[in-house]
Amino acid sequence: MRDLQGKLDRAINSYEDRKRREAIAAVETMAREHGFSLNELTGGKTRRAGTVPPKYSNPADPTMTWTGRGRKPRWVQESLERGKSLDDLLI
Repeated sequence: MRDLQGKLDRAINSYEDRKRREAIAAVETMAREHGFSLNELTGGKTRRAGTVPPKYSNPADPTMTWTGRGRKPRWVQESLERGKSLDDLLI
């Protein structure tokens, strides 16, 4: 009985997923026909591809850089502890 219930649940989910994908594809096609993307019409965010250029570099070793995002590298933390500011490390 549980096996049958599991198969039924999977079949329902599969059907719903397929119908959802078909609906999204249809709406995307209509949006393109009118010169828009679906994200433009729904206010969805688009991801920008690419990398962020480095903003800071280690004065002792200019090959060590940091974009200013995420955790501070050890060399940035050590520089700040020695009294430097982030402005001193700008490229």
